[in-house]
Amino acid sequence: MKKLVISLAVLACSFSACKKEQETPMVSPSAKASTATAAEVELQAMAPLMTNWMSGLPNTTPIARLSIPGTHDSGALFEPISSTAKCQNVGIAAQLNMGVRYLDIRCRHIDDSFAIHHGAIYQNLNFQDVVNACLNFLNANPTETILMSVKEEYDYSNTTRSFEATFNTYTQQNPGKWDLTDALPNLGALRGKIKLIRRFIGTKGINATAWADNTTFDISNSYGGIRIQDAYKVTNLANKWTAVEGLLNAAKNDSSNKLYINYASGYQPGIFSIPNINAVANYVNPKLSQYFTNNASGRYGVIPMDFVDQAKAQLIVNKNF
Repeated sequence: MKKLVISLAVLACSFSACKKEQETPMVSPSAKASTATAAEVELQAMAPLMTNWMSGLPNTTPIARLSIPGTHDSGALFEPISSTAKCQNVGIAAQLNMGVRYLDIRCRHIDDSFAIHHGAIYQNLNFQDVVNACLNFLNANPTETILMSVKEEYDYSNTTRSFEATFNTYTQQNPGKWDLTDALPNLGALRGKIKLIRRFIGTKGINATAWADNTTFDISNSYGGIRIQDAYKVTNLANKWTAVEGLLNAAKNDSSNKLYINYASGYQPGIFSIPNINAVANYVNPKLSQYFTNNASGRYGVIPMDFVDQAKAQLIVNKNF
């Protein structure tokens, strides 16, 4: 989602004036809601081990041919007003343990470092926390890869260098753990690494700076291109699901090496245009579960969602086998 509406900015600033060097508490990936159904329990028992589900795939597997659970605004766990900014219930480490392999990271450039924001709202998390969680996960699970979209978020403050120059200070700590080329190699070449999808001005990673606003669109590049659905301002819930379902079907029926990224997330404008994130998630997420329960295995692309949980991640992962 883009910046939150202006009507929230003044309120949000009081919560985000300065960053804090702390990590958001993580929820145990093994914790299951007490309301889990018998079908969900059975699904968990049948599914590949979610911490290393990519280990069951050949090295020659094209990343673009996979079905990959992802999260929208992966670091957004905090909000001053209910339903306006929080997009996830668990932190980065727990998401990865659930099977998520696409992270949507929004960084505010402040004091020559990165703080994780959702619009104006600081998320009590910094980019170093995100990187540490990813590296810890990959060191423990070297068969996996993480696709990471990095976007510059909100207004920069007190900076002396470019966004990319500051980004470089993070990747240079462990250069062997990043793939910063403009290509999308097969899984074997990306195991144990973070693959950058760049939504900021620079030269590294897959260039996604042509990201269109609130629509479905294509980005051309050297390896086959990207097809993205990111209709985030949802005035009609049924139309949003039609957009999501349409791209899921398109990915399944496409034999090319195009990467599909299909955002199931969004917000519904309310009174005074205050965004309601939960309204969209509560409508779309059950339809995602139904879709992946009823459809055959195959390639459905990357599906970033709000409020990821174990059951939905497993349903998507299972389509790779």
